[in-house]
Amino acid sequence: MAAISMVAAAYSQQPPVKVNVLNVCAPSADEKKELTSALAKLPGKPVFGKDYEVSRGHSTLDQNTPIPGMEKLPPGAISAADYVRVRREFPDSTFFSNVQYSFSVDAKDMVETLVLRVRDPKDLMQISIEDTASAVVSTAAMLSTSTPVSRVKLERFGKASVVLARCSAAEGNPTTDQSSYEPIFRDASSIMERYRDALGVRKMVPHELAALGVGRAAKVSTSGGKK
Repeated sequence: MAAISMVAAAYSQQPPVKVNVLNVCAPSADEKKELTSALAKLPGKPVFGKDYEVSRGHSTLDQNTPIPGMEKLPPGAISAADYVRVRREFPDSTFFSNVQYSFSVDAKDMVETLVLRVRDPKDLMQISIEDTASAVVSTAAMLSTSTPVSRVKLERFGKASVVLARCSAAEGNPTTDQSSYEPIFRDASSIMERYRDALGVRKMVPHELAALGVGRAAKVSTSGGKK
């Protein structure tokens, strides 16, 4: 019994574990305000500095290295994705320090992610906006149309993230009325469109992926009614 008491005492001295549960389908009213406010801070007509970076590559994935927006792989499964990343710096006087756009494509999905990092993070650290498509003929076709944003995330300093994601009962989520969040999704989709143009990715991404041999795959079967 003494040994058991010592073990119990040892466990009682461990620091408490704090678990944050994110309601991504229906964030609270305060979180909704934070999302709206954060998106409003993004420059409507971004002006970039001279520094920039463009990279492309091929990644082999397993269940331990998922790509945001793509389905998690089952144990033992291996997949692969090609990607293009573009980074631009903002002038020193601006609220954001830099923006990074990434486009990844595997056998089933195409995922766009736009991340803007705050220069002097006090509460907000970065904003990420993401959309996914699986029913397009080519990369150029996806980039030439307006793909609705499916996820918006705020990473905060010393606090849990705030996330809003499109939820469907077909994906195992409870049925949720997200009509009140449509203005946020609409604003985020408009921002993605503006930064596609500002970063020149409509032409750049297909060109860079072509250098990796992407673009000869057959059309993927439709799902989700993407436009």
